[in-house]
Amino acid sequence: MENKQYGYIRVSKREQNESRQIRAMEEFGILPANLICDKQSGKDFDRPGYKRLLKKIKAGDTLVIKSIDRLGRNYDEILEQWRLLTKEKGVGVVVLDMPLLDTRKGRDLTGTLIADIVLQLLSYVAQTERDFIRQRQREGIEAARANGVHFGRRAMESPDNYEDIKEKWSHGNISAREAARLLGISHTGFKKWVLRDMESNISAKII
Repeated sequence: MENKQYGYIRVSKREQNESRQIRAMEEFGILPANLICDKQSGKDFDRPGYKRLLKKIKAGDTLVIKSIDRLGRNYDEILEQWRLLTKEKGVGVVVLDMPLLDTRKGRDLTGTLIADIVLQLLSYVAQTERDFIRQRQREGIEAARANGVHFGRRAMESPDNYEDIKEKWSHGNISAREAARLLGISHTGFKKWVLRDMESNISAKII
């Protein structure tokens, strides 16, 4: 059976444009039918395209990726998947942006050692970059909150007749469902408003 060449492409959901990776695969000679793409974060390998790739690729086949971070961004998992592909499945792996990471050719001990060192270094950099991005996102959110920016859905403001209807409910004159109907909101929504008011009153008393 003829050995095949597969190209694996990954873009995050925010970065939807995979054309640069596709162009690099075409220049390498990967057939369009053998291109597999995931539009998903590289935090782990729980991706439908990658799982499909592992089922298709066989010993003697070649896997081509543009850069090591397209494979993933988790240091330990990148090394584990590399071992799975090259050692267990007997697949040749080519990283286009790093010619040293090309396991198709027979390597002497020195060449193999250099490739392993380069792989570990690049894998470490990929995860460090991911951790740095997450840290910047947290810092950005904290700074925005400090400046009064609110995240998530803004709570619906209660209408002018809310206090009157809530008072009728609190005295037992109407049910919570009837109060919600009169306010034009759900039963759950009315209970949330009441709970919000109770928490505000408790906080005010504590202060």
